[in-house]
Amino acid sequence: MDTSLWLLHSLRLDWPVDWTAVFGRSAPLLLEIGFGGADFLVDLTVSRPEANVIGVELSLPSLKKGAKKLQAGDLRNGRVVQGAGQLVLWALCLPDSLDEVYINFPDPWPKERHHGRRLISDTFLHLLATRLKAGGRLDIATDHADYAAWIVRHLERSPYFVSRLPTTYVNEDPERITTKYEQKGFDEGRAGHYFKWRRTETPAPNLFPIPKELPMPHVVLQSPLSLEEISRRFTPQSDRSENARIELLEMFQSTRDGKLLVEAYVREEPLAQRVGLTIRRREPGDMVVGLHEVGFPRPTPGIQLAIAHLARWVVGLDPASAIVRSNVGVEIGD
Repeated sequence: MDTSLWLLHSLRLDWPVDWTAVFGRSAPLLLEIGFGGADFLVDLTVSRPEANVIGVELSLPSLKKGAKKLQAGDLRNGRVVQGAGQLVLWALCLPDSLDEVYINFPDPWPKERHHGRRLISDTFLHLLATRLKAGGRLDIATDHADYAAWIVRHLERSPYFVSRLPTTYVNEDPERITTKYEQKGFDEGRAGHYFKWRRTETPAPNLFPIPKELPMPHVVLQSPLSLEEISRRFTPQSDRSENARIELLEMFQSTRDGKLLVEAYVREEPLAQRVGLTIRRREPGDMVVGLHEVGFPRPTPGIQLAIAHLARWVVGLDPASAIVRSNVGVEIGD
């Protein structure tokens, strides 16, 4: 079953996305973050034919399920996008582009040491405020009492949102569909907490510019060392800067042409990428440190930093090594 019309991948889309082109029309844009079984998403798409509806998920089974349900109903005003909610908001959506955002039963991360992983935070609400139009709707639902209290604290201290109701939240919302997950919580004795808020007119400084994409990075260097010697001397390493965290985890050597592949993890806002960095020797005798294209990596500033770090490490292995040229936008040095 071909669901390619409905299933999109955040790392393969333009940053930002022209949603009018994706849907083939200009319409109000609605976003659900973490759609799970897709019951709410499908109901929203059916009940709002005048709107373009996007569902965001990380889970591959949920993505496939959502895409199949949209396809089964021929719901061409709906799409599902693989990716984290923060990444989709930050990289794929322009400021003031969203009309409504729905967050249903986000993971409560109940252990205190995991609270930093919760989706709702001051930073997230600020990001959301830059993407949501003034007057736009924000609906959040949870059946976790502690998380509900957490959401109350964060919403009430945000200058960018105000409740559409006389109270901060209500325990019943007859206007919305009851999903299977929601009913399971009711059956287990949990109470729903429904936040129905809206974006205020207060301007939100845009601290979340669309991430830059740069040319495919590479560094050309000279070294008397063989690729085999470089491989033998590799040890896992990490580097942190103000803008990125880089980990070079493991090095492998091709049995076909001898080139080296380094498994790397690059964390920068608003995304994390696990990529392959390569070291190969060219006929003139120099070496090229670059980015492997497997997995559709995005050539971001963090990736440039990872390439620079790897090249700097190789040059540091032997005093006769030197950088020949580079297109990465950071100083590498000899």
